[in-house]
Amino acid sequence: MFTINNILRENIKNLVPYSSARDEYQGAASVFLDANENAYGSPLVQQFNRYPDPLQYEVKKRLSEIKGAPPRNIFLGNGSDEAIDILFRSFCNPGTDNVILVPPTYGMYKVSANINDVEARNVPLTDDFQLNLEGIAEAIDKHTKLIFICSPNNPTGNSINRADVETLLANFTGLVIVDEAYINFSRQKTFIQELTEYANLVVLQTLSKAWGLAGLRIGMAFASEEIIEVMNKVKPPYNINEASQQLALQALANIDQVNAWIKETLIQRDNLVLQLKDFDFVLDIYPSDANFILVKTSDPRGIYNFLVEKGIIVRDRSKVDLCVGCLRITVGTPDENKKLIQTLQDFK
Repeated sequence: MFTINNILRENIKNLVPYSSARDEYQGAASVFLDANENAYGSPLVQQFNRYPDPLQYEVKKRLSEIKGAPPRNIFLGNGSDEAIDILFRSFCNPGTDNVILVPPTYGMYKVSANINDVEARNVPLTDDFQLNLEGIAEAIDKHTKLIFICSPNNPTGNSINRADVETLLANFTGLVIVDEAYINFSRQKTFIQELTEYANLVVLQTLSKAWGLAGLRIGMAFASEEIIEVMNKVKPPYNINEASQQLALQALANIDQVNAWIKETLIQRDNLVLQLKDFDFVLDIYPSDANFILVKTSDPRGIYNFLVEKGIIVRDRSKVDLCVGCLRITVGTPDENKKLIQTLQDFK
């Protein structure tokens, strides 16, 4: 049985969060003399002299309409990386606790573990890039606080078997974090709808991928109200700036455009796979539910260096667990994909 107080750090239980000026009143106001801001404005056309909403309510309200989760179940961070770091700082005691990672997977989980002095226990995926449930069960002990699962997975591109994730949620007494950065491109449905069923579930998503807002750095965490309250207590007071909030709202009003881009990306992904299969140096292309593909080649470093010389950058993943010989290639525009294929025709 999951109980948040059983895994929450004692210092976080007792933490009195910083109370910003904008946290201390409710309702409308027209004169703000509380936060030591420059009352005359800013040199910019848009006025950024005032501190932003510390809880980003308008953005969360719009996300709630799109995602189907109440605003109280949404946390916004400076990219998903901030949400990941806050989970470590809230629930893992440095030098004592551990987390489970399932490589190959997103590298920031391990980086955050190292930064926070938390042991990262690796339980590699199976040869078909699925969870090794038996191995995970053997790696868990009384100090295991978090399990990170990226689905669709980065760098492999595949979705993780839903039933296996549910098995972990039902049996693990810590938090199971399902990172859905690429869910918009997937055939699999989001785990957000399972929040009411699993109190230990945290779902990560982002505006960086399908929404095309990587430069704004806005990540999302969806979880129970009590978990979100902890994350809001630990985060810096104004972690999402006003410009990012305003631009995010503009983007979130254009869901039809985003859906059209997603559809086109999937078409381009399938075309790219077909064309890459014709090259002798391509040994395998793994099934993808993301906006990238993992391509096993006979000469990953040679191909990578050749493409760099031609001004085309892909990702060499050949030294990552289970990805020997592999390049990760993001699906580009039709022109970009065409240039990639034409360039590879000259690779010897």
